[in-house]
Amino acid sequence: MSPSRASMTDVARLAGVSSQTVSRVANGSINVSPDTRQRVLSAMDSVGYTPNTAARALRRGSFETLGVIAHRLARTGESSIVEAVVQAARDSGHTVTLLDIDSTGHEDVAEAASRLSHQAIDGLIIIRAEIEDAGRLALPSGLPAVVADATFGGLLPMVGSDHAGGARLAVEHLLSLCHRTVHHLAGPADSIPARARHQAWRDVLHERGLEAPAVLRGDWTAESGHAAGLELARAGEATAVFCANDEMAAGLMLACAQSGVRIPEDLSVVGFDDIPLAGYLTTPLTTVRQPFARVGRRLVEAVLDRIAGAPATAGTELIPCELVVRGSTAPRP
Repeated sequence: MSPSRASMTDVARLAGVSSQTVSRVANGSINVSPDTRQRVLSAMDSVGYTPNTAARALRRGSFETLGVIAHRLARTGESSIVEAVVQAARDSGHTVTLLDIDSTGHEDVAEAASRLSHQAIDGLIIIRAEIEDAGRLALPSGLPAVVADATFGGLLPMVGSDHAGGARLAVEHLLSLCHRTVHHLAGPADSIPARARHQAWRDVLHERGLEAPAVLRGDWTAESGHAAGLELARAGEATAVFCANDEMAAGLMLACAQSGVRIPEDLSVVGFDDIPLAGYLTTPLTTVRQPFARVGRRLVEAVLDRIAGAPATAGTELIPCELVVRGSTAPRP
């Protein structure tokens, strides 16, 4: 069927639904079951149907809207990058349509991308896409897309923080203070940033000929950091610890204070992210500052370049982190 003649009725007939259901899908309504939504989207693609709002934008040549897919927006990295993307998009004269997905299965991400593509977007940014089986991810044909902080095996352009480089700064700082080794409170094992920070910690110790202590594992929360801090205080061996984020570092520092371990006199602590609270703890936290604003700007610039016709090279751009030294680190006692 010719796209110029395709109508909502054609889509409804092919999908076996009402025209009202087609309208709901086209407008991004959540009151449609996933199976029905997928049937309607497939029918739209099959007949070449474009919602009226999209048709008007196509005549202008641009929707001036970017789609963003995110997962676990409550986490510091995700929310900070999304905030930076929204600001950068606004500065470039674009609005943002955001979808927060429940899982990173390739089918869920593909379905979210398809929904966004039918809501009149020019390009797509996927935030922290720790996608299961990324090789099977099928995005809408011709949709310019970039990804933040993900391992995509060269499938899409990627912009993100240099997590490994930042972790190296943290561990090397502690070793420069004459600590004989550095313990590590790691993030979740299924997190790509956590794995990068963990590997860099291990690599630095190996390069110095030092044995890596047993890893403590948290879930990014201050509560898990508190539990790890109690464990570290009971063992009584550590003089330095690198925490994979600031929330866990704050929980660990509280546990140490409750256990009579002084920071930094007895234990030096370094975090990661530099959240606003980090400089206002009872002992201000030495941490690694992530370049969230720069990552957001580069993601928007990269997807706009793709929209403008730049070659679809699947390169990787890592933006350096910065060590911020405060009061929670000192020479080995």
